[in-house]
Parts: sequence; structure tokens; C-alpha cells
Amino acid sequence: MRKNLIAGAASIFLLISLTACGAGNTADVKAAASQTMETQETGMMEGPDTMSGNEKMNTGKPAPDFEMMDLNGNTVKLSDFKGERVYLKYWASWCPICLGGLEDINTLSAEDNGFKVLTIVAPGQKGEKNTADFKTWFSGVENTADITVLFDMDGTYGTQTGVRGYPTSEYIGSDGVMVQLVPGHADNDTIRVTFESIK
Repeated sequence: MRKNLIAGAASIFLLISLTACGAGNTADVKAAASQTMETQETGMMEGPDTMSGNEKMNTGKPAPDFEMMDLNGNTVKLSDFKGERVYLKYWASWCPICLGGLEDINTLSAEDNGFKVLTIVAPGQKGEKNTADFKTWFSGVENTADITVLFDMDGTYGTQTGVRGYPTSEYIGSDGVMVQLVPGHADNDTIRVTFESIK
């Protein structure tokens, strides 16, 4: 319980102190912090249950499933990774902080850290390029060979999960629970350390 409270306080501190591209004004950041706290408090009060046949091991609510296309036109579902921990990074091609972190996310994607790394962009939403233009642009970006990019058409999944700006990190446990949704840049060490407390 003490560990959950410390993790909750750390999450709120990060939400308030980090700034993200397009995150909006202070009211948006405070609202995101409030939403995270509510999610964690709700999760703390919930008893154990089962999700898709798995016992719930992490605090939080189930991450919504999705079905998105990758750069090669393949369909990828979150449920494809049942039983695995998943890191999702929401980003945009116009976001300088996001672009500055692409080499890091490429490195993380190539490593065996015990969790799957996926990135998500929303073509045509919030100033993002359309799908064709994004593919053309991305093909010319260096140090991205190991990055998996998924297209959140109409920004539906980002809206469901509460993404307010870019970049944003989503941490999902092996039980399908969305443990954290944190705006702002997260370096690879921070991501690895965060997953140490996620089952």
C-alpha cells in the first residue's frame, strides 16, 4: 500500500513538473494529474478480479484494446500481446521533444527488456501529417529502424486513454492493466525503472 502511495505521488509530481508538446495550459496538466490520482485511488480500492482469464496483478483499469495498422499495413492489436508488459509512446512528427527522443526509443525497441515497445501517431489529428505523408517523411528519418509505428486513425485510442499532449508514455502490465499514463519525455532509464514495479 505504501509502495502504491509513493508511486502515486511520484506520478503526480511528474505530471505537474513535465511539459509536453501540445499539452495545453496548466489547467490541462492539473486535470491530467487529477485523472491519474483518481485512477490510482479507484484501482487501490478494487479487489482482485480476472481479466481475459488472467488474475489482476497491477493497480489500475484495463487498457482499452485497439486494432491499428503499422507502417507496412499489418494489423496490430493490443490483445496480441496478452501476458506481456507493453510500453506505448504517443508522439507526433511536429513535436521537437518527440523527435529528440526517437533515437532513444529506437535503442529501447531493439533491446530485450522484458516488455514490448510500440509507438503511436494519429494521422491527420492535432496537426499530424496524413498517413501517406507520414510514411514518406518517416522513411527519411535516421535511427528509426527498430521502431514500430502504429496509426491511431481519428485519434480514437488516444482519446479513450486520456492522452492530452505529446510525448506521452503508457505503461501496461502483463494482465492488461494500464498502470500509468504520463505526459512528457521519459528517457530509457526511467522507462526501465518504471517497469521494475509493473508485473
